[in-house]
Amino acid sequence: MSIQQRRERERAERERLIVTAARELAESEGWDAVTTRRLAAEIEYSQPVLYSHFTGKDAIMAAVAVEGFADLAAELHAARTSETGARQALAAVGRAYCAFAERRPALYDAMFTLTVDLPFATPEAPPALWKAFGELLETVRPLAGDDDPEMLTETLWSGLHGLLTLMRNGRLRREHHEGRLALLLSRI
Repeated sequence: MSIQQRRERERAERERLIVTAARELAESEGWDAVTTRRLAAEIEYSQPVLYSHFTGKDAIMAAVAVEGFADLAAELHAARTSETGARQALAAVGRAYCAFAERRPALYDAMFTLTVDLPFATPEAPPALWKAFGELLETVRPLAGDDDPEMLTETLWSGLHGLLTLMRNGRLRREHHEGRLALLLSRI
């Protein structure tokens, strides 16, 4: 292995360490606790080392969000492919999406609620974002009928996000979540 390859590997490992530390800190204490100073202390590197990888907290949150989209895509894929019928797959994907958001609230916030410097719904969007959207799209496609599959997928995504956000913020009663989810999915 050349010196250059070793340096690249070490750089990638440090970047991975930073993203993992940010994600864990956000999940345990919230995004307000994630600062470059705190992350530098957590990973035992100086702040300048952190800045050699990321321009600041927003760039770190964007990296965490991209990682989250990859995780979400994998979970949606597993849910979608675990079922044989289109309606069963839609129900499984809806439940998986909600479970992901409930299990990883800080990660979900970085992906969908907080302002991050990521392009959405454009060709420049990172592949992980497209992959997560693609899993929803492939779930909806068999049920789209005369509707535009991409617009129907965006509508499903909006509905799932709205239900989750309103429930998580205490605007909707948690005990009615399953019923609301079933109602939303039955309309697709």
